Amino acid sequence: MTLEILTADSLAPLRHGFFTRKGGASSGIFLGLNCGVGSSDQSDTVAINRERAAQAMGLPVTQLATVNQVHSATVVTLDTMPTQRTDADAMVTAVPGLALGILTADCEPVLFADHKAGVIGAAHAGWRGALDGVLEATLDAMEALGAHRGDIAAVIGPTISQAAYEVGPEFLETFLAEDPEYGRFFAGGTGDRVQFDLPAFGLHRLRSAGIGRAEWTRHCTYACPDQFYSYRRSVHAHEADYGRLISIIRL
Repeated sequence: MTLEILTADSLAPLRHGFFTRKGGASSGIFLGLNCGVGSSDQSDTVAINRERAAQAMGLPVTQLATVNQVHSATVVTLDTMPTQRTDADAMVTAVPGLALGILTADCEPVLFADHKAGVIGAAHAGWRGALDGVLEATLDAMEALGAHRGDIAAVIGPTISQAAYEVGPEFLETFLAEDPEYGRFFAGGTGDRVQFDLPAFGLHRLRSAGIGRAEWTRHCTYACPDQFYSYRRSVHAHEADYGRLISIIRL
């Protein structure tokens, strides 16, 4: 099956893509393009999937950089291909021929580009990372490489939508303690539950930081099982594990 790659005009003509699960070598609950080395999928199959994704970006997999994502606000700046994965949740670079890859399964994959400065970034932003400032930290790291945030475009790829993201009152309290205005990203749910709008929160943080352009592809990972992996959907289905989607950008 052919790979399915979602793109955004604001990142073009740079090679980039939010890959769906279609076109991969994995089977069973991982059926499709599972690129998660941390999953319980067969390691050689995951390697094949990562190779396919890298090749779609016009690069060997040896030039595809990823990090060990830990829901932090840590950003690494790459001037060469790293020899090992470090604990971080975002990367930036100004090196042509180096691809930045982010893995997600409900969290936000965010790809950044300053076309004028020739600087790119990629971030993994779940609720914790977004609240702690991983998106702003990515912009700061890009500026350190010569980018200007007013010239930066950022696109949030497939992520869990508000309709599918039910949370408890303690989750809401965590956000309200940070800023009472964050209540606008929650809607009423069943009982004491509320629905959190993760992509809207990500867009708010990016725009408040002064970015030139920010958008969401408007794809919900939870609602489209044939296209996307979803951690939350796997929990609700009582599955033992779940696949990870990859999103990539390169100069």
